[in-house]
Amino acid sequence: MADSMHTVNSIILVRHGRTDFNAQHRLQGQIEQPLDKDGLWQVAQTARALSTLYVEHAQEVPKQLVVSSNLSRAMDTAHQFADPLNLEVHADPAFRERSYGDWEGMSRDEIQAQWPEDFKLWQSLDGGELRHNAEALEDVGARGAAALQRWATSAGSDTNLFIFAHGTLIETVLHTVLGIHSVPPCTSLVGMRNAHWARLVPLHYGSDDERHLKWRLSEYNRGPAIASTGDWHDIPPLKATI
Repeated sequence: MADSMHTVNSIILVRHGRTDFNAQHRLQGQIEQPLDKDGLWQVAQTARALSTLYVEHAQEVPKQLVVSSNLSRAMDTAHQFADPLNLEVHADPAFRERSYGDWEGMSRDEIQAQWPEDFKLWQSLDGGELRHNAEALEDVGARGAAALQRWATSAGSDTNLFIFAHGTLIETVLHTVLGIHSVPPCTSLVGMRNAHWARLVPLHYGSDDERHLKWRLSEYNRGPAIASTGDWHDIPPLKATI
């Protein structure tokens, strides 16, 4: 991929906090679902951790650019980070979650009961969900990667780009931009936990006349320290720290 040196210092891709559908193991897709009580607590911890790690401790990178899926659960997660820093949140529908078509809002048990063969094909990664108007993973990765590239080249090396989005969207985008050729896509990385993040850093190479850009994964499925000390879905009685 030919490109100039004009790109951000790093990209942090953050999954939204928990919703009731997450807790019930339902396919959310592009259905609007608000953060639940645990999700609101999660994103508060994550916002503080992101601010400490990538704003306060990154004085050589003075600017932050915040972009979010326009679904409310991602927007609310983004605002928890951006508002205390007086940063604008730019909504971009290209970062919406994968559409699961007719299966959106259904639990895995409900899908298995109604369409056992298609459920089996979906679980074995053989595309049973595509029979029910789900968006192809290749298309999810392509739209997300194109948007990532567009935003990444809209600012310079004095900026960290924060993208707030969704689990499957983030996984497929990472497969696409890193050139991970699993079949089907989105099978080489473990699922990202709610309110966790991944971080990409740029690698520029080539001659001065023709520079190229690739991305390297420096962090994946990282969360606040408290997320590794107990059940991330249970709110502890004491105020959490990073």
